Amino acid sequence: MAMQVDNSAATAPGALADDGLRPAPRLRRRLDAAPFRIGVIATLAVCVLGPVGLIVYQSFLNGPFFSARSRLSLDAYAYVLSDPSFYQALGTTVLFAAGMVAVAVPLGGVLAFLLTRTDIRARKWLEILVLMPMFISSIVLAFGYTVSVGPSGFVAMFFRETFGFVPWNIYSLGGMIVIAGLSHVPHVYLYVSSAMRNLPSDLEEAARCSGAGIWRVSLDVTLPMVLPALVFAAALNILLGFETFGIPLVLGDPNGIMVLTTYIYKLTTLFGVPTYQLMAVVAMVLVLLTLPLVYFQRRLLRHSRRFAALGGKGGRSTPLKLGRGGQLIALSIIGLWLFVSVVLPIGGITLRAFVNAWGLGINLFDHFTFANFANLYSVPQLFRGIVNTVVLAVVGGALAVVIYLLIGLAGHRNTGMSNTVLDYIVLLPRALPGLIVGLAFFWVFLFVPLLTPLRPTLVSLFVAYAVVGLSYGLRLLQGTLIQVGPELEEAARTTGATIGRTWRDVVIPIIRPGVVGAWALIMIIFLREYATGVYLMGAGTEVIGSLMVSLLQTGAMDTIAALAFISIALTAGGLALALRLGARVHD
Repeated sequence: MAMQVDNSAATAPGALADDGLRPAPRLRRRLDAAPFRIGVIATLAVCVLGPVGLIVYQSFLNGPFFSARSRLSLDAYAYVLSDPSFYQALGTTVLFAAGMVAVAVPLGGVLAFLLTRTDIRARKWLEILVLMPMFISSIVLAFGYTVSVGPSGFVAMFFRETFGFVPWNIYSLGGMIVIAGLSHVPHVYLYVSSAMRNLPSDLEEAARCSGAGIWRVSLDVTLPMVLPALVFAAALNILLGFETFGIPLVLGDPNGIMVLTTYIYKLTTLFGVPTYQLMAVVAMVLVLLTLPLVYFQRRLLRHSRRFAALGGKGGRSTPLKLGRGGQLIALSIIGLWLFVSVVLPIGGITLRAFVNAWGLGINLFDHFTFANFANLYSVPQLFRGIVNTVVLAVVGGALAVVIYLLIGLAGHRNTGMSNTVLDYIVLLPRALPGLIVGLAFFWVFLFVPLLTPLRPTLVSLFVAYAVVGLSYGLRLLQGTLIQVGPELEEAARTTGATIGRTWRDVVIPIIRPGVVGAWALIMIIFLREYATGVYLMGAGTEVIGSLMVSLLQTGAMDTIAALAFISIALTAGGLALALRLGARVHD
């Protein structure tokens, strides 16, 4: 009986141990973690809020922030808000994002249903292939569509020779929407399939027994239960639509179609000199548009249990049988999507990278060459770009995971207000397009004298990349941390271990496989990143994606194709490594 009384006293909040001097275990835990948590939040706030604050400050100046003649002014706002091109870009952005949702959400929902709720064949391989477009840089995908279904693409040439015309135009708003929508289907699939996997199949089986067809079951039973996941995926795609830079730059720019991100890019040299104040104003507009979406997403996640139709515990999931005809239709739908979204762009890049001439009446076999790749190794800038990309992905990815792990531990088992603050700081970069983050850090490295020597080094790129990948990386590690049973940590604390010792000797060894898998996935994220480096690129800080953006202006298609092929090969290698290391790409 005495032991029971002592234990309850020791676990009561704020209680003291029986000697009256030492804090009880739970109080000691809070005290141990509090300084570390405060330090992490403060450091994170400086890294995330500092660049955002600089954007806000720059937007209220009438010149570059580093100019002694710059004064506080609203001139930049007056110019941008009276510019017809701004409203045109804003309207196009809204249409682009809405169209992307209209294409991606229904298709992603159908693919998720077929791959998680039915007995479709080759499910294991199809699940990996369906996610492929998500791991490839959008500028690489856009270039791939240019050389496959563009006016001079091999599919377009086949249609022109066979039918005398080409029934599509990818250099239009409609073309941009379809291509962006198809390439963002994996983002919808990821969230909806996760929700569908947790659904028991009792209601679907009951509907099938009552005579409903497979598609009727999906519409009347499955769809209502995963509606919150679809809403979340739609909000995410709207956010991604506002951030997209590569597809509008490659497909929209040739016809003068601008979205807000390409409008900012054009403002860079509008008057022959950098117009930082105008760029800052448009960046502010983008942040104001995307912040509510991030807040909405967080609320959906926080209240997701309200929408749970059935509890997962005890529920069983039996795949719906498609039958021979259903299998054929389902595999045809997925196969057609894979052909358009994966085979066409990657096939086009592969073909274009190994030939030096392209067009009607040209026999590609006569122009097969490795010269495009040899050129990459003969030009120091291009070769350096490939090396820098690999170094940033492998070494930078590992450093970033260590940082994300420290942030994850700071919020681990913390339910207080500080965790909410940490959560919002982590989510803030999600509202910032990579182009804006790169621009903000470019200014930070110019603005802070101590950091100026680091600007022409890979450190500037690494910091920007780490902030861009913050919310994704942290989510990966939080998913791993939450799997550690609290009783293991409690046992270590009961024996007198500090919180740091508990994390080092108990938590980190348990989650080590998950951390390695997270490193592999972050490596892919860093490999595919391109917009963040556009403004940070200089002599010594070239990366593949940023080189492609700059080469687009010169029309060096041979070199771009070779760089795009190497980017795809590196991404495929990273994905294979991630799967080999046990990374859960579906989470």
